[in-house]
Amino acid sequence: MPVKLRLQRFGRLHKPFYHIVAANSKSPRDGKHLEKLGTYDPIPDRHGNKHIRFDVERVYHWIKIGAEPTETVTRLLSRAQILPPAPRRGLPVPGPQAVNGLAAAVEPPPHSS
Repeated sequence: MPVKLRLQRFGRLHKPFYHIVAANSKSPRDGKHLEKLGTYDPIPDRHGNKHIRFDVERVYHWIKIGAEPTETVTRLLSRAQILPPAPRRGLPVPGPQAVNGLAAAVEPPPHSS
């Protein structure tokens, strides 16, 4: 049974509130979950802070046994310094031919006949 760490939406229209849960990857977004691991309130409070709460031990437990966090949960876990920051989408990853931040043109080797 593949397990994902993902967000489960609560709240009302235009006022979202999320539970961070471990759930079977085949279950619907707001369906049955295995365990509630924390909460996330994306609406800033009067001081401009968005609140994230985790049960860190349980998050480590689920990751250790193979649960895969979604992109959003990975971003939240990296903000809380629980996971290392994930590579950002759309940015080129420097390969072995990178020179001064630019990828060098690679020519194919000459054919020997």
